[in-house]
Amino acid sequence: MTDPNSVRPYRQIHRRPCRQIHVGKVPVGGDAPITVQSMTNTPTTDVEATVAQIRALEIAGADIVRVSCPDEDSSAALKDIVKEVTVPIVADIHFHYRRAIEAARNGAACLRINPGNIGSEARVREVVRAAKDHGCSIRIGVNAGSLERDLLEKYGEPCPEAMVESALNHIRILEDHDFFETKISCKASDVFLTVAAYQQLADACDYPLHIGVTEAGGMIPGTVKSSIGLGMLLWSGIGDTVRVSLSADPVEEIRVGFEMLKTLGLRRRGVTVISCPSCARQQFDVIPTVQRLEERLAHITVPMTVSVIGCVVNGPGEALMTDIGLTGGGNGTHQIYVGGLKDHRLQDQDIVDHLVEMIEAKAEEIKAREAAEAAEQSAVAAE
Repeated sequence: MTDPNSVRPYRQIHRRPCRQIHVGKVPVGGDAPITVQSMTNTPTTDVEATVAQIRALEIAGADIVRVSCPDEDSSAALKDIVKEVTVPIVADIHFHYRRAIEAARNGAACLRINPGNIGSEARVREVVRAAKDHGCSIRIGVNAGSLERDLLEKYGEPCPEAMVESALNHIRILEDHDFFETKISCKASDVFLTVAAYQQLADACDYPLHIGVTEAGGMIPGTVKSSIGLGMLLWSGIGDTVRVSLSADPVEEIRVGFEMLKTLGLRRRGVTVISCPSCARQQFDVIPTVQRLEERLAHITVPMTVSVIGCVVNGPGEALMTDIGLTGGGNGTHQIYVGGLKDHRLQDQDIVDHLVEMIEAKAEEIKAREAAEAAEQSAVAAE
């Protein structure tokens, strides 16, 4: 079988070299995998609801989760929240610098501050001191919609130059206080502005970059807008951690983020279903079959490719490049492929049940093999 994820010259993406920081135990930048993150939308003071949402994000694969701290009660709630979850928590801070200090004390792994609304340099200095005292990293979050007044007066409007200048000004403040555990974002709701700002920022510093198109919209328009903007950046090697901003369930942000990285070969997680859009040639109902299949396979984290093609025009060719393949055939008899080779025929059985059973077995086989290989490597290293 031809591995669809094997590296060929036309598939290679050379990531921008940068320093590495840590958000809790999660490395960001350098040679670390690009991380995927989201943000809770529950009241942070509702600890039970917030923990439940973070756990759902963990199951979906989130590496980092951001939690808003708009008031003192919210920053105090972090102390209880971080005890119940495994992913590192980023405290989202706006306007009140004291919330950042409280969040650092209460277990936040990273502080997200917006230079345009956090206050004076003296206040930023106090936030830096708290971050250093409690082992927090800091994300400088520049947004086109909340730039400092002096930069708006200087440039006349939000533009890439103003956003990058804002970011660099605050990097200097952190560096002047001997703080370098920093990542940066330069977001806008406009794709062109976002991409241009990140391109300039990538050339201007060597800090890891948190990329995203902010306020991208609902599920479909937001996914399209984010895919275009973030796809351009990721394709050019820019981006060390990703947040897809959607007016949707935060779990969907994680799913879309991973799909972007999987599509570009930058990260693999779970089952990638390759399926046709269906047409008059289809020998089974492709669309509902794929919908049910994706729902049933959401729990699998082992990287795997599965092709589900309605007829023999493209089915056999796609099956050559996937771990498990299904090609629709006449009279309700379909061909199953394993490792690119014909394996058996499927007739008068539920397609989804059959494929799920095969895929789950394959996933367990892969996990067992990887565990055995890891044990063997450990034994060799111990000798």
